[in-house]
Amino acid sequence: MNIAVLFPGQGSQSIGMGREFLEADPRCAQLMEAAEASCGQPLRRVIMEGPMEELTRAVCLQPAITVTNLICWQALQNALGDRLAVRCFAGHSLGEYSALYAAGVITLEDTLRVVAKRGELMEREGLRNPGGMRAVIGLDIETIDGLIAGYEGDGVVTAANHNTPQQIVISGTIAAMDAVGERAEALGAKVVPLNVSVANHSPLVADAVPDFAAFIDGIPFRQPQVPVYFNVSAARETDVNVIRDLMARQIAARVRWCEIIGAMIADGVDTFIEVGPKTVLKGMMRKIVPAGVKVSALQFDTPDSLAACLEKLG
Repeated sequence: MNIAVLFPGQGSQSIGMGREFLEADPRCAQLMEAAEASCGQPLRRVIMEGPMEELTRAVCLQPAITVTNLICWQALQNALGDRLAVRCFAGHSLGEYSALYAAGVITLEDTLRVVAKRGELMEREGLRNPGGMRAVIGLDIETIDGLIAGYEGDGVVTAANHNTPQQIVISGTIAAMDAVGERAEALGAKVVPLNVSVANHSPLVADAVPDFAAFIDGIPFRQPQVPVYFNVSAARETDVNVIRDLMARQIAARVRWCEIIGAMIADGVDTFIEVGPKTVLKGMMRKIVPAGVKVSALQFDTPDSLAACLEKLG
């Protein structure tokens, strides 16, 4: 069994996420306390009580999802100990920071400091350059890129996330997304607005990149102890300076998730575990895996779903 652990990003949030682990395991509660101290935010209160409008602000959401991912990861480690042999890690967009922590690249404290700064800078750019994101379902990346290339109106639009062969997320200004979305619908696609407050992975947030690069330049990075597949390159990397560059560029670059999963399968991964809230990545898996290829896709975010996951792992 060759296991890849995947961590979700923005869009997987919900009020109360991670509650059962926090209430059942003092070690998870201690992790939450350490996270709050690192980023200076009342994460537990906002996660447990909301309101959703506060939770979905980038400055709060990014550390909130990250600490929930890490609580779930700690629960998996607590359950399996040395019996858990992970072949590789990846995280979707924001989730990439959870993967870096799990792979030993950055410490817990620095992980939370980094995602809090990332959220702060991206929220800043979202206020300066309003926009949004929409999922386009039913067209491939080449078709979407062609529609975007053919758009000559005002504003900005880009293909932000290549999630599955037939699910692409576009990001940009409202008018530009409206125009491209209408053309996509004319070709038979379904267009779904996403509940995000910033036009992530687009030129609208590009001014955050140099400030974020300067911030993480002072954060100690180490070589991954287990391979990590990166969003920007859809490949593994070990050079810490290259990793820093990839993480800074990731803010405004395309998330090449479909390619990441394809690369993992080509490298022999046969079992994927989504560690964190909801089942977004598990749901994508069914649409990415080529016909005739058999893999197991698991997910957990509660003690009960962890128990079910462990049972399937044997």
